Amino acid sequence: MGRASQALKQVLDTYGISQNQLAGAMGVERGSVSRWYHDKRDPTAETVVEIVEALKTLNFQAAEEFVMFYLGDMLAKKD
Repeated sequence: MGRASQALKQVLDTYGISQNQLAGAMGVERGSVSRWYHDKRDPTAETVVEIVEALKTLNFQAAEEFVMFYLGDMLAKKD
């Protein structure tokens, strides 16, 4: 399963955000969200930013967790 799909599934399920809600907040068809959610298609980098922006309007904490799950500890300081 792709990283975006895993992150999206985890956040939507944890925060009770429906695919329809996310699609509405993004202004895209629900089918697009479904394809990302079910790992049928990876969102582009630009779309990942749009997902984060839409999640911020629905639940700010969900947006933060999506970024954390998607990027992991990429920015963690390495000693």
